[in-house]
Amino acid sequence: MTPIFDTNAAHRHFSAHCFNATWELLGKPDRTPDDDSQMLQRCYASLWHWSQRDDETDENRSIGYWQLARVWAVLGNSDQARHAAERCLHFSQNQPPFYQGYAHEAAARAAKVGDDTEALAYHLGQAHQFAAQVEEADDRAVLESDLAELSG
Repeated sequence: MTPIFDTNAAHRHFSAHCFNATWELLGKPDRTPDDDSQMLQRCYASLWHWSQRDDETDENRSIGYWQLARVWAVLGNSDQARHAAERCLHFSQNQPPFYQGYAHEAAARAAKVGDDTEALAYHLGQAHQFAAQVEEADDRAVLESDLAELSG
């Protein structure tokens, strides 16, 4: 007998689970090289599981690529961070200002890792413009905090 398996439920579970597991490792202050490897693998797994969901949206893609850009930036790989940020920018272009602001935050972070001061200034400027348009005060504060970290 073949067991009944709900593939969509599995993708829903693992897309969120891997995203959250990645986030936990991003915040871990004493990550080991093995943690870094696990963080990257979990991030890609989350992105892949999202791509398999029947309810995937550009908003989800934007968030997934934002996280991937963040992971690559934390790992010090500006080329991969920039590539993920470009995908994030693509998928966020028709999204609310919060997502567009974070897409530019991702691009700014990648530029900072790559010592590209011109791109850093441009994307920080764009991110600040979008942050000013975010209506939800808590969301705007989180984005502005991340931008302040990059500016400092």
